[in-house]
Amino acid sequence: MKKLVVVAIAILASLGVRADEGMWLPFLINQNYEAMQKMGFKLSSEELYSINKSSMKDAIVHFGGGCTAEIISKEGLVLTNHHCGYDAIAGLSTVEKNYLMNGFAAQSRDLELPCPNLSVRFFVRVEDVTDKVAKITKKLKGDAFDKKLEKWVKQMEAEQKALGYEVDVKPFFGGNKYYMMVFERFTDIRLVATPQENLGKFGGDTDNWMWPRHTCDFSMFRIYSNQDNKPAAYSKNNRPYQPKYSLPVSLKGVQEGDYAMVYGYPGRTQRYLSSYGVDLAINESNPAVVKIRTKRLGIMREEMDKDEATNLKYASNYASIANYWKYFIGQTEQLKAQHVMETKQKQEADYLKWANGDKVYSHVMDNYKAAYDAYRPFVKHGTYYREAFMTPALTKIAAGFYAIMDMYKKKEAPEKITEAIAKLKTSQKAALKNMDLMTDKKLFSAMNLLLYQDVPKDQQPSIFSDDVFKRFGSADWQKTFNDYTEYIYSNTALLDADKMATLLSNLNETNITNDVAVNYALNIMSNYKDNYEKKGLDFAAQKADIDKAFIAGLMKKNEGKLMYPDANSTQRITYGQVKAYQPKDAVAFNYYTTAEGLLEKYKAGDAEFDLQPNILDLLRNKDYGDYADKKLGTLVTCFITNNDITGGNSGSPVINGNGELIGAAFDGNWEAMSGDISFDQKYKRTIVADVRYIMWVLDKVLGGHAIMDEINFKK
Repeated sequence: MKKLVVVAIAILASLGVRADEGMWLPFLINQNYEAMQKMGFKLSSEELYSINKSSMKDAIVHFGGGCTAEIISKEGLVLTNHHCGYDAIAGLSTVEKNYLMNGFAAQSRDLELPCPNLSVRFFVRVEDVTDKVAKITKKLKGDAFDKKLEKWVKQMEAEQKALGYEVDVKPFFGGNKYYMMVFERFTDIRLVATPQENLGKFGGDTDNWMWPRHTCDFSMFRIYSNQDNKPAAYSKNNRPYQPKYSLPVSLKGVQEGDYAMVYGYPGRTQRYLSSYGVDLAINESNPAVVKIRTKRLGIMREEMDKDEATNLKYASNYASIANYWKYFIGQTEQLKAQHVMETKQKQEADYLKWANGDKVYSHVMDNYKAAYDAYRPFVKHGTYYREAFMTPALTKIAAGFYAIMDMYKKKEAPEKITEAIAKLKTSQKAALKNMDLMTDKKLFSAMNLLLYQDVPKDQQPSIFSDDVFKRFGSADWQKTFNDYTEYIYSNTALLDADKMATLLSNLNETNITNDVAVNYALNIMSNYKDNYEKKGLDFAAQKADIDKAFIAGLMKKNEGKLMYPDANSTQRITYGQVKAYQPKDAVAFNYYTTAEGLLEKYKAGDAEFDLQPNILDLLRNKDYGDYADKKLGTLVTCFITNNDITGGNSGSPVINGNGELIGAAFDGNWEAMSGDISFDQKYKRTIVADVRYIMWVLDKVLGGHAIMDEINFKK
């Protein structure tokens, strides 16, 4: 362990890193321990992370692959965000039993609801494999490096799978370090409690990424195991998982300046992104994503508002799309407002001054420029392919034929093709289950029109000129694509399980494009994959090599100072304080919000700010029970800290200096939307659902008294 700590002691002084910036690796947390103590942390570093003993890291789980959750009882009860459980909750809901709209609290264990597609992972151990990777890859680069590394990783996966574990081998510091993370996955997960959507999503898209906030963004699930406390498929005979560690829950509340720590699985940051990358985000990729998602959301919302069944089908997907639609709007705005590109350029000039002719480091910026210049003309095509073309359910089904076509071309064994066809049938079933025909048709027409309008004409697939406009062309392009859509949806076999089964039973190398939807999809896919996909892959490989050299230079330039690696969905600790802020001149935001603000925002019948009658009665009667703040005499709903978080931290525990849970992190703030690329010391805030608000809803609103009895409250 000492060797790891020594290796990690380097940072970007040029980025002005301070204690509340940084997503720190728990197994190297000793390097930060003194700073954490000065801010108010009272536990030992071993209580945070221990190799041999139970510690706080054993209570933090990677939830569903994209969020964080924490264990808060000795019976495997986990707390996460409402939006993290949203897909599972929507999947369990029906028009008759709408848990998403009406909320849910299991009154006994046998009433907890199994979530068939949900799982959690526990972080077991870590190994520094930097030297092994270097030896295996022998200075290879690009595709050759990736293939060699992938082969070795598969060997590691097979070894650990035999022991009941999973493996992630992740690059850190631009590939200058590699760690192998070992996990244990549990798949029997059951819904225990969720608030009404009115509270869990209170404020909707309007309040998303904003402060002040009043959203009670939580849900609760339980992990089940076999009788040996090990992972097992769902069974009525399974028992609640017995954790190594569960977080104590404090109802004491917070004051400004209090120590606050976030422990979780942040997804992805790009703190080392060059000025060329910032320029590409501002002027090319972000605007394209926003334009496409604006159209998608408008179509989905219109149809969802017409019918409750349609709303349930698309609710989770809509929420996911909307979240990062607004994110990219905010990121672009703040990158410009905070002059991040100009700041990066100054840092890069300083870097070149330090490099001073070095044969490796002095060429880094020229290499970045050349790579970005070559890739820039094709950025929009790749974005529209992923964000627009792959949107409709019909397209996703049709796209599945591409792999089968490729297998025919490569003369793969018949049994492999049969297996691929079986998977395609399964994917069709899943796609049709969550599809509304009118919504899908509108998306198909609109997305294809966007592709035709915005992708450079010399990169267009031939089907637009050779089929769409030959058959249905008119001066009104929207009508052209509407008519084409009706033709495709009326003549394809892909929207009927029996017809598709017949199609697949007669499939061969020569007739694979006979279906109109398949022909459409394969034309666009072949054009992209044959001519443009490789440009994106080549750019990514080039950039990875340049990044490695750039960050190696930064580590050498700033030797002896602390450094944190970019987030990559591995377990991290961030620490800071409860802290108010002033977003602009003459405007000051408090560090907490209250139930009074919840009522002030309330709008009867509004899709985002409505509240159900029983909630209104409790609020108007100030029936806060034991959850009211003792000094304020009211219910605190949310508070903010200056912790460094990003996507993936959703659901992460916010922990005080005594190691007690005080809230669940669920969002960032608008003024610091550039945070994934550039941390802003002045404005960066983490928005937290106060644990007292969560418990008030669980107790008073949902009546989850049996659940309350098992929670590990601090006495």
